[in-house]
Amino acid sequence: MKDYLSSLIDRELAPGAAKVSIVVGTLLFSLNHGPALVNNKMTPTRWLAGLLTYAVPYSVNIHGQYAYRKRQSAS
Repeated sequence: MKDYLSSLIDRELAPGAAKVSIVVGTLLFSLNHGPALVNNKMTPTRWLAGLLTYAVPYSVNIHGQYAYRKRQSAS
């Protein structure tokens, strides 16, 4: 777990994960919070959920890269 957590800020893994997070996070944010944003109905809870909308694709992408790297080094 400690290795995965340190991989979240790995300089080799982060750029790709950030790109995925921006694209996927923006799409999900638009679908889930777009109407509230347009209608000025964003609450602090919604803003927190919006931040998590970007954090989840980032962490999932990092996990995939981390698992691939770990498998490659075991071979």
